[in-house]
Amino acid sequence: MTVSIYKIGFLSGLIAFIATIIFLIVQLFQLLGILTYPYDQIWIFGSSLCIGIPFMLEMLALHYATSPDKKFWSHAAIIFTVMYLIFVTANYVVQLATVIPMTLKGAVSDIKILDQKPHSLFWDFDAIGYICMGLATLFAAPIFVNRGFQKKVKYAFLVHASVTPLIAFVYFYPTFSDKLLLLATPWAITAPIAMLLLALLFKGEWKNDNDL
Repeated sequence: MTVSIYKIGFLSGLIAFIATIIFLIVQLFQLLGILTYPYDQIWIFGSSLCIGIPFMLEMLALHYATSPDKKFWSHAAIIFTVMYLIFVTANYVVQLATVIPMTLKGAVSDIKILDQKPHSLFWDFDAIGYICMGLATLFAAPIFVNRGFQKKVKYAFLVHASVTPLIAFVYFYPTFSDKLLLLATPWAITAPIAMLLLALLFKGEWKNDNDL
């Protein structure tokens, strides 16, 4: 495995981690009323958009670093990662490029179907995206061995995947509220940790130049 793949995996994972932290900070500021419309939405959707491609590249690097006998698991993880990327990118681009500008112009009725409100079309897009992210980490978990730093990454991926039912419940429960959103709080811990630990694994393997 070339060192450049490990370097890409590390840098991409680090960017995904940082973007996730920014998203979480903005979400907190929104809940506290520190950020208001449209700046809260611009920062939330903008930072979320910055997670997708780096996370996909990090997972792609993992696929290329995986031994041939475990390629099925890494391939499945890539499929779910791409599904995540497509759904959330479609959502965030629509919100940033169409919904927010049109809302500021006072043309809310013209784009009502595109607005990400609870149980709307793009709300469901967002839900499917994050469910697919959880499935990606679930299928990637068998790649790692139960020793050393890989064991930490494996359990970080499994713990993150275990949060997926909570994410689905929050998105699809008939009545949405800020209190319901708090049920998804574990995601705020498991997602950045999983991204960061995989990035650090790449950094270690990059130094050692050994395949996973």
